[in-house]
Amino acid sequence: MPELTRRYIVMTMATEGPFDMKDPDAPFVLKPWKDPAALRALEAYRAHCYPELGEELAAWIDTITAGPAVRGGVGSRNAQHIEAKAKPRSRPRARPKPATKAARKTSRKARKRSR
Repeated sequence: MPELTRRYIVMTMATEGPFDMKDPDAPFVLKPWKDPAALRALEAYRAHCYPELGEELAAWIDTITAGPAVRGGVGSRNAQHIEAKAKPRSRPRARPKPATKAARKTSRKARKRSR
Protein backbone atom coordinates (compact mmCIF):
# COMPACT_ATOMS: atom_id res chain seq x y z
CA MET A 1 0.00 0.00 0.00
CA PRO A 2 2.75 2.49 -0.76
CA GLU A 3 0.45 4.85 -2.65
CA LEU A 4 -1.99 4.90 0.26
CA THR A 5 0.59 5.31 3.02
CA ARG A 6 2.80 7.74 1.10
CA ARG A 7 0.05 10.33 0.74
CA TYR A 8 -1.78 9.74 4.00
CA ILE A 9 -0.64 9.15 7.53
CA VAL A 10 -2.07 5.77 8.46
CA MET A 11 -1.83 5.17 12.19
CA THR A 12 -3.82 3.95 15.14
CA MET A 13 -5.50 6.53 17.30
CA ALA A 14 -4.16 7.01 20.80
CA THR A 15 -7.56 8.02 22.14
CA GLU A 16 -11.18 7.76 21.06
CA GLY A 17 -11.62 11.54 20.89
CA PRO A 18 -12.95 14.11 21.54
CA PHE A 19 -12.41 15.97 18.31
CA ASP A 20 -12.27 19.71 17.92
CA MET A 21 -15.23 20.29 15.61
CA LYS A 22 -13.86 23.72 14.63
CA ASP A 23 -10.49 22.36 13.44
CA PRO A 24 -10.76 21.44 9.74
CA ASP A 25 -7.50 19.47 9.92
CA ALA A 26 -8.54 17.30 12.85
CA PRO A 27 -8.44 13.56 12.07
CA PHE A 28 -11.66 11.77 11.29
CA VAL A 29 -11.35 8.00 11.30
CA LEU A 30 -13.70 5.48 9.72
CA LYS A 31 -13.27 1.80 10.52
CA PRO A 32 -14.54 -0.10 7.47
CA TRP A 33 -13.73 -3.49 9.03
CA LYS A 34 -16.22 -2.70 11.85
CA ASP A 35 -18.79 -0.49 10.16
CA PRO A 36 -20.58 -1.34 6.88
CA ALA A 37 -21.46 2.35 6.37
CA ALA A 38 -17.74 3.21 6.56
CA LEU A 39 -17.02 0.48 4.01
CA ARG A 40 -19.57 2.01 1.64
CA ALA A 41 -17.99 5.44 2.16
CA LEU A 42 -14.57 3.97 1.33
CA GLU A 43 -15.99 2.33 -1.80
CA ALA A 44 -17.46 5.66 -2.90
CA TYR A 45 -14.12 7.37 -2.27
CA ARG A 46 -12.33 4.67 -4.28
CA ALA A 47 -14.69 5.26 -7.19
CA HIS A 48 -13.81 8.97 -7.30
CA CYS A 49 -10.10 9.17 -6.47
CA TYR A 50 -7.14 8.95 -8.83
CA PRO A 51 -6.48 5.48 -10.32
CA GLU A 52 -3.36 4.42 -8.38
CA LEU A 53 -4.96 5.15 -5.02
CA GLY A 54 -8.19 3.54 -6.21
CA GLU A 55 -6.34 0.30 -7.00
CA GLU A 56 -4.79 0.14 -3.54
CA LEU A 57 -8.09 0.94 -1.89
CA ALA A 58 -9.71 -1.84 -3.94
CA ALA A 59 -7.12 -4.31 -2.63
CA TRP A 60 -7.75 -3.13 0.94
CA ILE A 61 -11.53 -3.39 0.47
CA ASP A 62 -11.12 -6.93 -0.91
CA THR A 63 -9.09 -7.89 2.18
CA ILE A 64 -11.69 -6.39 4.51
CA THR A 65 -14.64 -8.09 2.80
CA ALA A 66 -12.85 -11.47 2.70
CA GLY A 67 -12.38 -11.44 6.47
CA PRO A 68 -14.94 -12.08 9.20
CA ALA A 69 -17.63 -9.49 9.88
CA VAL A 70 -16.52 -7.72 13.05
CA ARG A 71 -18.92 -5.09 14.28
CA GLY A 72 -18.50 -2.33 16.82
CA GLY A 73 -21.35 -0.48 18.53
CA VAL A 74 -22.01 1.99 15.73
CA GLY A 75 -21.21 -0.66 13.11
CA SER A 76 -23.88 -2.97 14.54
CA ARG A 77 -26.50 -0.23 14.44
CA ASN A 78 -25.46 0.74 10.91
CA ALA A 79 -25.65 -2.91 9.80
CA GLN A 80 -29.22 -3.17 11.12
CA HIS A 81 -30.14 0.08 9.37
CA ILE A 82 -28.63 -1.05 6.05
CA GLU A 83 -30.45 -4.40 6.26
CA ALA A 84 -33.75 -2.67 7.02
CA LYS A 85 -33.31 -0.34 4.03
CA ALA A 86 -32.46 -3.26 1.72
CA LYS A 87 -35.69 -5.16 2.46
CA PRO A 88 -38.30 -4.56 -0.23
CA ARG A 89 -41.34 -2.77 1.06
CA SER A 90 -44.72 -4.24 0.31
CA ARG A 91 -46.52 -2.20 -2.29
CA PRO A 92 -49.90 -0.75 -1.44
CA ARG A 93 -52.74 -2.17 -3.48
CA ALA A 94 -53.42 -0.24 -6.63
CA ARG A 95 -56.72 1.59 -6.73
CA PRO A 96 -58.95 0.86 -9.68
CA LYS A 97 -58.76 3.64 -12.22
CA PRO A 98 -61.95 5.58 -12.90
CA ALA A 99 -63.53 5.11 -16.29
CA THR A 100 -62.18 7.45 -18.93
CA LYS A 101 -64.36 9.77 -20.97
CA ALA A 102 -63.91 7.53 -24.00
CA ALA A 103 -65.31 4.58 -22.07
CA ARG A 104 -68.67 6.28 -21.42
CA LYS A 105 -71.50 4.81 -23.44
CA THR A 106 -73.09 8.08 -24.41
CA SER A 107 -71.51 11.36 -25.35
CA ARG A 108 -72.30 14.68 -23.68
CA LYS A 109 -74.25 15.85 -26.72
CA ALA A 110 -76.37 12.71 -26.66
CA ARG A 111 -77.09 13.19 -22.95
CA LYS A 112 -78.12 16.82 -23.52
CA ARG A 113 -80.48 15.78 -26.29
CA SER A 114 -82.14 13.12 -24.16
CA ARG A 115 -83.02 15.62 -21.39
